[in-house]
Amino acid sequence: MKFCSTCGSADIALRVPEGDHRERFVCGACGAIHYKNPLIVCGVIPVYGDKVMLCRRGIEPRYGKWTLPAGFMENNETVEEGAQRELLEESLATVTLGPLLTVLSVPYISQVHMMYVGTMAEPTFGVTPESTEIALFDEAEIPWKEIAFRTVSRSLEHFFACRSAGKFTLLNAKIG
Repeated sequence: MKFCSTCGSADIALRVPEGDHRERFVCGACGAIHYKNPLIVCGVIPVYGDKVMLCRRGIEPRYGKWTLPAGFMENNETVEEGAQRELLEESLATVTLGPLLTVLSVPYISQVHMMYVGTMAEPTFGVTPESTEIALFDEAEIPWKEIAFRTVSRSLEHFFACRSAGKFTLLNAKIG
């Protein structure tokens, strides 16, 4: 952090504010404490029949790898709204949102990934600037070695295990 977003001063330093136990960016001019907190990534496991929809990434990081439609939650939206928005932005698809399936904490990059199950009424989707290819895969066809992120692999593994067991349960885990 180079400047205070409250007063504009460049007098910013990392220190432990009184009553706290962690270093924070503190403005020496106005005393504002600036908290830097984890980002939330929200997304959907889109399902049509017995197949799951994946997107081939058209952007970095991991350009060309397969992923679930997901991205950073925006201000003034719920996690569910963010998941639906990301799905539409990356695949032009819509779903009826089902249960929250995974909450995966990724502390080494200060993120939390939350994935929902979503049911597609029709196999309607298309490429966007964020995805170069969209496809439906059954479990045996998933390109596991080309999956972009460990959180996506873990979410897919949990989805297939739950579907096989006949009951969707929430997976709350740490990655990395």
